[in-house]
Amino acid sequence: MDVRSTKNYVFWLFCQFELITCSYLMEPWEKVLFYSFNLGMVAMVLYTTYACVAAHAGPALQLLWHCLGSQQDNAMSAVK
Repeated sequence: MDVRSTKNYVFWLFCQFELITCSYLMEPWEKVLFYSFNLGMVAMVLYTTYACVAAHAGPALQLLWHCLGSQQDNAMSAVK
């Protein structure tokens, strides 16, 4: 894939975004406010997702390994 086709694809995606949100009808100052708000919301969602997933993934994996380890131990004791 060359740079020109990538550039055209990104431009096409941006045009689709403008059509879906009807932002092509806005004045330039309205677009700046609209895009700033949307980028701010996306940034907050990504940061919150990163912070919450990092905080909850460790305990969840520990619980999962504990449950799997307990089942394995119980199966081994039943075989003996």
